[in-house]
Amino acid sequence: MALMITDECINCDVCEPECPNNAISQGEDIYVIDPNKCTECIGHFDTPQCREVCPVDCIPINPDYVEDKDQLYSKYQKLTAKA
Repeated sequence: MALMITDECINCDVCEPECPNNAISQGEDIYVIDPNKCTECIGHFDTPQCREVCPVDCIPINPDYVEDKDQLYSKYQKLTAKA
């Protein structure tokens, strides 16, 4: 499942550089996660790095993008494939 950032985000800037897939970017008001790039860090780390560093715990699972670990790993492989 892709993750999402809620409106509890305080724009502290710590999550964006931690994302190995560059899925996090500054949105209009808060940071946002691109569900097409988010693998919950599967393939890179054991836990989502954005969640590890978030000081306000505002990064839940996005219920609109339900994926199992195999699907997330497949997405990771596509994102990291060399052209």
